[in-house]
Amino acid sequence: MQNNEHSMEQLFQPIQIRNLSLRNRTVMAPMTRGFSPEGVPNSEVAAYYRRRAENQVGLIITEGTAINHPSAVSGASIPTIHGKAALNGWSQVVKEVHEAGGKIIAQLWHVGMARKIGDLPNSEALPIGPSGLSLDGEKVTDPMTTEEIDDVIEAYANAAADAKRIGFDGIEIHGAHGYLIDQFFWKKTNKRTDRYGGDIVGRTRFAVEIVEACRQAVGVDFSIVFRFSQWKMNNYKAKLAETSDQLESFLIPLAEAGVDVFHCSTRHFWEPEFEGSALNLAGWTKRITGKPTITVGSVGLDGAFVSNNGMENANTSNLDRLIERFENEEFDLIAIGRSLLIDPAWVVKIRENQKEELIPFNKEALRTLY
Repeated sequence: MQNNEHSMEQLFQPIQIRNLSLRNRTVMAPMTRGFSPEGVPNSEVAAYYRRRAENQVGLIITEGTAINHPSAVSGASIPTIHGKAALNGWSQVVKEVHEAGGKIIAQLWHVGMARKIGDLPNSEALPIGPSGLSLDGEKVTDPMTTEEIDDVIEAYANAAADAKRIGFDGIEIHGAHGYLIDQFFWKKTNKRTDRYGGDIVGRTRFAVEIVEACRQAVGVDFSIVFRFSQWKMNNYKAKLAETSDQLESFLIPLAEAGVDVFHCSTRHFWEPEFEGSALNLAGWTKRITGKPTITVGSVGLDGAFVSNNGMENANTSNLDRLIERFENEEFDLIAIGRSLLIDPAWVVKIRENQKEELIPFNKEALRTLY
């Protein structure tokens, strides 16, 4: 292993991915904040993202933004990415980030069956899912019809086109953590017998068609990131793929559909994904697809980001294990969540070796847009 100073220099090398020219390999992970009244990001939201851009974050991924579907999210203050007011709000966010020298992509989101009946902003809208099953496998609603599937795919494509039109540098499609797209992936929530169900390849078809529709909407040069996970919000031990061969069957259709970067969500970046190899999920994904990957999971902290009791405080930790893996080219970009939530200047402090200035995570940070 090279010395730590040289390692940190490697972390701050630029990278080019389609239209994205990034100044370094750090990424602000998407984190739901809920500070956008009636779904409209305001000046405080713009300032929140600008502060991270001013402090040299290489790429900012927005919090999840609701596509144009009545049951896309469950909260009146979660931002949307449709309608004049919300798009104008995001346009200002993009302007602020670009003025600060940053790059920003919009995360497109539908929560599916994670939404409860009666949730805002559209209390009358029922949740939707591939088989109408909750994350615990209980029947809640009827399965999505093919017409509903087509409508949702179109809504993703429209959101992608709007994101490009108002100046975002790319999009991220949220296919992780037990939300709608992931509910198609997971055999516990997808019991369909049509072309959107069956084996792991069939269960990717919904996501593949979303990626293809988004690619058609934005053209060949606009970056598409796809976020996926094995774990679900109610089941940390869940697996879409038990082996690397299964992971390959899952990933290749998505890569061929037009994904440029895979954002591989894990709770701890240092944990091996499969027995017999030290590679984490991002490492395996890069090996299988040849695409750039983003790793994430408790970067800079000593504790997992969630527990049975909700968000927990966490102390800072060194980055030696992360840098060693980065040096070995296991992944290409590093997403930081809670560390950037509590400290907009985290990237600058890491670059300037100001470890004593790093701030431990305190869950009170969830209450502000600092």
